[in-house]
Amino acid sequence: MSTIRDVAKLAGVGVATASRALSGNGSVAEDTIARVRSAAERLDYRPSSIARALSLRRSGAIGVYVPSFDGAFYSSILSSVDEVLRAAGRHMIAANGCGHGSMRQEALDGIDFLLDRDCDGLLIASHSLTDDDIAGLLQRRPGTVIVNRTVPGHEDRCFSVDHELAGVLAARALMQQGHREIATIAGPDDAPDNAARMRGFYAELARHDILVRPEHQCGGTFHFSTGDQATRRLMPAIRGEVTGASRVTALFVANDLMAMAAISSLTLAGLRVPDDVSVLGYDDSAFARYTSPPLTTVRVPITVVSADGCRLLLNECYDARLPVQRGHLAEVIWRGTVAAGPHAPLAFDR
Repeated sequence: MSTIRDVAKLAGVGVATASRALSGNGSVAEDTIARVRSAAERLDYRPSSIARALSLRRSGAIGVYVPSFDGAFYSSILSSVDEVLRAAGRHMIAANGCGHGSMRQEALDGIDFLLDRDCDGLLIASHSLTDDDIAGLLQRRPGTVIVNRTVPGHEDRCFSVDHELAGVLAARALMQQGHREIATIAGPDDAPDNAARMRGFYAELARHDILVRPEHQCGGTFHFSTGDQATRRLMPAIRGEVTGASRVTALFVANDLMAMAAISSLTLAGLRVPDDVSVLGYDDSAFARYTSPPLTTVRVPITVVSADGCRLLLNECYDARLPVQRGHLAEVIWRGTVAAGPHAPLAFDR
């Protein structure tokens, strides 16, 4: 294997000059750069990434933490960040929840894993960490951005969408189709983004004198299984078998995975979506357009949000000059799982 000394000898220059010519750091004549690079190509020389990192005091990698590598939501964050980093000639070190204990402790351990690997910056997506945890991390490692949540006092380090407004859009989508008897399947209570979307959803309904009965409010964990279980619990209300209560005609599900499970459960029970009951999802995951029928959902542009958070880190860590945008908005994507309800539709301004 060729070394930098071999390249320098073939090019007729000193080792320091050859190193500067290949790295682009320091003043080297153009003809010397061309001679050194030609020698490196002839010798098939590949610089040591470890040596380069030590000399620059940078690893060339951004650490990314997500709670899980499973599921479309977090995998889309990883794919988006990886694409941005590769385009900039950088790399990603990814970690998920590791160790033992609570989800919060797993997140803390996963982030410590990244810190131990001297990542130049960190991109964190976690609803298990407290605001104090994140404030402490930002003090410990300023080169950190938070994705999919906003921490009070650290808004400049956070990239997210307004999930409460997205919940408002979900409520309006069902009301403008004439639905008033609505059931919900929410995500985890300790997830700030879930709490925000449900808060916005219920508040917007209440502004129009529509209340979701407590027994029609189910919880879940953003996984298939809980979407299926919640739908089964709601089945009597959807069939109109509950004495003294109107039949549920629409179902708002707090993420697309649970919505997909809900559609499957309803279909297996002999109910038609959307003829018998409408289903509205949340996220606009990659598979949403391929459900049967295709899922109407609230699009949260998490790939764009994550990409902008990553660009900020590239600008800060490597003096890049990449554009960074904020203020990304959710929107309802109309497909095939929401039909007209039995009531007069309400109209809303954009």
